[in-house]
Amino acid sequence: MAVPAHDERDWEFAKKFNLPIIEVLKSKVDVQEEPWTEDGEHVNSDWLDGLNKKDAIEKCLEYLEEHKCGHKAVNYKLRDWVFSRQRYWGEPIPLIHCPHCGTVPVPEDQLPLTLPKVDKYEPSGTGESPLANVDGWVNCKCPVCGADAKRETNTMPQWAGSCWYYLRYIDPKNNNAFVDEEKEKYWMPVDLYVGGAEHAVLHLLYARFWHQVLFDAGIVHTPEPFKRLVNQGMITSFAYQKSNKSLVPTDMVEEREGKYFDKETGEELTQVIAKMSKSLKNVINPDDFINDYGADSVRMYEMFMGPLTESKPWATQGFIGVYRFLDRVWRIATEKTVVDKAPSKNLEKMMHKTIKKVTDDTATLNFNTAISQMMVFVNEMNKETEIPKVCLESLTLLLSPYTPHLAEELWSMLGHEPSVSKAPWPLYDEEKTKDDEIEVVVQINGKVRAKMKVARDISKDDMLSTAKNDETVKKWIEGKVVVKEIVVPGKLVNIVVK
Repeated sequence: MAVPAHDERDWEFAKKFNLPIIEVLKSKVDVQEEPWTEDGEHVNSDWLDGLNKKDAIEKCLEYLEEHKCGHKAVNYKLRDWVFSRQRYWGEPIPLIHCPHCGTVPVPEDQLPLTLPKVDKYEPSGTGESPLANVDGWVNCKCPVCGADAKRETNTMPQWAGSCWYYLRYIDPKNNNAFVDEEKEKYWMPVDLYVGGAEHAVLHLLYARFWHQVLFDAGIVHTPEPFKRLVNQGMITSFAYQKSNKSLVPTDMVEEREGKYFDKETGEELTQVIAKMSKSLKNVINPDDFINDYGADSVRMYEMFMGPLTESKPWATQGFIGVYRFLDRVWRIATEKTVVDKAPSKNLEKMMHKTIKKVTDDTATLNFNTAISQMMVFVNEMNKETEIPKVCLESLTLLLSPYTPHLAEELWSMLGHEPSVSKAPWPLYDEEKTKDDEIEVVVQINGKVRAKMKVARDISKDDMLSTAKNDETVKKWIEGKVVVKEIVVPGKLVNIVVK
């Protein structure tokens, strides 16, 4: 790198061959005695002096582009793809090994090459794929010279299918083409790719690589397969940690008087939150909760735990809260009187607010806050002795993507056919989502001194008058000269005094 003052290997090289060591980043050590490898302000760098590494790099790039010496680019490091597996399950590789012609492809009219049907597919014992034992499939004729030959017994990795499955989903029953051209143009690219960071990073690179090969071949019309990527967080659970930070499987932990101990060594353990793992035996089996509380409760709780992109711990108490919420919805529908009348003004406003919030948050994948708003709406509905049908219908439609089974039952009970999934999404009136009263702040010399509730359509003069008559504000302006009065309608009043 030729920066001996700031790279260990360069520093050692410079010391060995008695080369000059010039400080380029302001260091907290003597660079003649040891290298400084952390960040700092540039020195001895002419027009880069005073900049840190990041800013200096940006300025250099700007200089190169401005003087047409180069341009910025992103380099991707794609590792060599080991495109073979020694197993039965997988797409067979359509190659034939001939002792005379070498490796030749299976003729196109013999594709697709399918796996042979076998009673068992045990390891070959030689390190080869189990297919090596299926003589009737392996032994074949060379398509070039007709001599005895053998098929390739390795199969493709799982990436081979998962890198382009989204294309086949568009046209799954097409036996004549990879994908219908018009369907591919209509559907592609994929709007949203959701995947865990551990899996998606490599899969995304391979899928993009695969798709761009197809693009270069003229089979697809977009150079990129996905418009947007979202990495969802993991659901974690409790695990038990030793003093050396290693984790102990939960079946090797015993609890005594509220403390946790390793059954083998007796060492006291610390309870921590960790990634669910089969080896740690801290995996939560959703079947147990589904059996006791239903699939809708599990589904909604996983969306309610927190932001989709963040990891969060499984907490049974929180799960019970979601179950009780859904039970409250059911009791409102079955135990209260549902009437075909207009809701009160307050309930109608809450309904339109909820439709707007759930619509917006669902679109942005903020499922937890959408559910929170539905809970607020249900609490307001629960205060009523009679439930307006339009409110329950709106709630049912909003619930349908979150709790489809419950929503189907409610939709049928409300006298609707067919499925709730085919019903149009509810619409909101923007005017009815606005509060009659709003909160505005009152500043004295730019500092907030009071807050007050005022009518949403209050005039500027009335806002100022209301602010001056506020008891707290009076104390701050009494006996002082008002120099300036600033009113921002619906937001703030700022009174400048001296």
